[in-house]
Amino acid sequence: MIKIAGIKRKKIYSPNHVINDALIFSKTVERLNQLDVSVEIYEEDDVERIKEELIFSMARDKKTINRLLKTEGENKKIINSPIAEWNCLRVNMVGLLTKNNIPFPLTVAGEIDYLKRISFEQIDLRKVWIKRGDVHAIHKEDVIPVFSEEEKNNILDEFKRREIDTAILQKHIEGKVVKFYAVYGTDFFETYFSDRTNNIDFDKDKLKHYAAESAEAVGLDIYGGDAIISPNGDITIIDINDWPSFAPVRDEASIHIASFIYNKLKESTQLQNQRR
Repeated sequence: MIKIAGIKRKKIYSPNHVINDALIFSKTVERLNQLDVSVEIYEEDDVERIKEELIFSMARDKKTINRLLKTEGENKKIINSPIAEWNCLRVNMVGLLTKNNIPFPLTVAGEIDYLKRISFEQIDLRKVWIKRGDVHAIHKEDVIPVFSEEEKNNILDEFKRREIDTAILQKHIEGKVVKFYAVYGTDFFETYFSDRTNNIDFDKDKLKHYAAESAEAVGLDIYGGDAIISPNGDITIIDINDWPSFAPVRDEASIHIASFIYNKLKESTQLQNQRR
């Protein structure tokens, strides 16, 4: 049985999803075992002990990502790549999505003091979203709508007090939030409306295309995200993130994730054999 490494996510980076994140991880391990692949499980603080050549990772801590960048530089294969993890930080993601012509709201990213110089009206006249830029949301206060210049500056000041150095200001897009889950380069793509309704028609294939382009722009293999579907069916990507919980589709997702990892393992093994 071939052995690979799996890195669990720190609980602090699983807000409201500690159990769900743990379940998709364990389900993926179970599916890999069925493919005759053994998984050595590591916590984020233990990544320097990893000896395996192929690693799948749900890590999000900055120190862990930095260590994994070094590990990847030693010719080890990591899914998702730590480079993609860095790209998923909102302050980095904004430029990558807009540069690749992904339908994305007007967004300004930067340090807190810089954003205080950007007026509310430069983003929108009615509603602006402020989102922390250094990690995905840990607390509910990390993603907040504001309705005035005064509110904007108050929230940015609060971010600074919480030692959050970067954020984004994002134009509000009217419509309903649809969540998506996918594995890059496969047919697996699932969606659901966050309010659990399904009363807006939209082109699912177009959303799948935009989601895949977004994943390619940041370098993700196992991914999810959020989009806004406007009343007339227009699609706007508002977020892309690494290895979500896949909670509504966990069983099916774990099959595709394990298969993706297994195929990468075979590719890696074949390449090593060619080098010998």
